[in-house]
Amino acid sequence: MDELSVRSLQITAPGVAEVVSIERPVPGEEDVLVEIEAIATCPHWDRHIFEGRPMFEGMRLEYPYWPGQPGHEAVGRIVACGSRVEASRKGERVAVWRDAGPYRRGLYATHAIVPAVNTIAVPEDLPAVSIASLELAMCVQVSIDQLNEIGAIAGQRVVVSGMGPAGLIAVQLMRAAGAEEVWAVDPQAERCDLAASLGATHVCKPGDPRLAVSRNRPEAFHAGLDTTGLPVSIEALMPSCRRAVAIFGVLREPVRFGPTQWYGGFSLIGYGEHNRLSAERALEAILNKQLTLDPLITHQLPLSRYAEGVSLLQSLSAIKVLFDPTR
Repeated sequence: MDELSVRSLQITAPGVAEVVSIERPVPGEEDVLVEIEAIATCPHWDRHIFEGRPMFEGMRLEYPYWPGQPGHEAVGRIVACGSRVEASRKGERVAVWRDAGPYRRGLYATHAIVPAVNTIAVPEDLPAVSIASLELAMCVQVSIDQLNEIGAIAGQRVVVSGMGPAGLIAVQLMRAAGAEEVWAVDPQAERCDLAASLGATHVCKPGDPRLAVSRNRPEAFHAGLDTTGLPVSIEALMPSCRRAVAIFGVLREPVRFGPTQWYGGFSLIGYGEHNRLSAERALEAILNKQLTLDPLITHQLPLSRYAEGVSLLQSLSAIKVLFDPTR
């Protein structure tokens, strides 16, 4: 590979991925070229695109898929700036805090174009495993901020459903926001144990009778956060939460909202908007050691073994995989 080319992942067909050599991109006026140091999987995105399933309803899915996609959780260094980006940013170590979208080259590559506004400076001494998934932490922080706005976390008993990467982050951010108790719910005992090590005060499996408490009783949860996007999970949380349930997981089916929820000021909160302030709050939590992303990275692989990494996600053997794009 010469200096004018880039190593990039490309999913050529469902279940088939290869590393290809493509022309090195040139940043537009408001873009930067980032030399990628490391990039983490986003399990839902990776599994859907690799398996040939649209991530969202109405999403266009054609193969060969866009080079570098669906990678978007990365840390690297700015090596070139567009004409409207401060030249002083060249050389800055950054994390990508916001996904620029699917219909363009992604970040599973040695170099990638990123809108400058979607990058945030990070410390030189922060290991890649600790910061590559800042984008996911920002996403979860959005839901935390929504619950904070209505006073639903600080000093309260809260519950988080689903101990995938987002749920494990949510447990930590709930504690950082001042929750008195954080209950973690997941069918896998190993995920519950990890949640407990990251700050959950109680862990249990779905269907645990302790979760079936009426929202009118003192021991009810004040608020819940669902990271699964599954109606069965959301509908199980609603009767037990006094103030609100926020939906972080991608919702693909209707959720029943009935008379029991209608009365008493309960709110079912849809997902908010990605924003820089939430990214800055998530980064601050990492730097203050209130949030650690390291335990979420259970495997590290060369990008050339991408299919193996997705297989680990599919079998639930991995929580997240961190790839080295140079290998």
